[in-house]
Amino acid sequence: MTLEERIYQDYVAAMKNRDADKKKFLSFIRADLKNQAIDFKVEKLTDEQVLALLKKQQKRLNDTKDSLVSANRPEMLSEVEIEIALLSQYLPEQLSEDELRKLIDDSISSLGAATIKDMGRVMKEVTVKVGMRADAKSISKIVKDKLTD
Repeated sequence: MTLEERIYQDYVAAMKNRDADKKKFLSFIRADLKNQAIDFKVEKLTDEQVLALLKKQQKRLNDTKDSLVSANRPEMLSEVEIEIALLSQYLPEQLSEDELRKLIDDSISSLGAATIKDMGRVMKEVTVKVGMRADAKSISKIVKDKLTD
């Protein structure tokens, strides 16, 4: 079963179970998937394309959460946190910070990176190794910390 089919089945189940939050969120995701398929002129998206779209949604939701926290809007924060939790069910499990640090250390040593000027090369190698299991923001922060020490 493809990821797109799984999302559709979960959407149908949410409608049957009268789970309004999940139904609303999955309806939004399905519309995004349909629009993406139209843009790519394909009938069905590949799992990689679906994951890329979901990752983009995760970034949008995390940015929204940060904005709501800084604006002190707790009444709106709970809805965003529910959406983040629902979205995480469809994304690959994220690496822990320790695992990410180890991958970054390995990349830095294999490339012989020593200064902040090498950050681009390290970032490129780490993002290829990590794939969708970590966000670029956390990778960038750790790489920057390690190369500036």
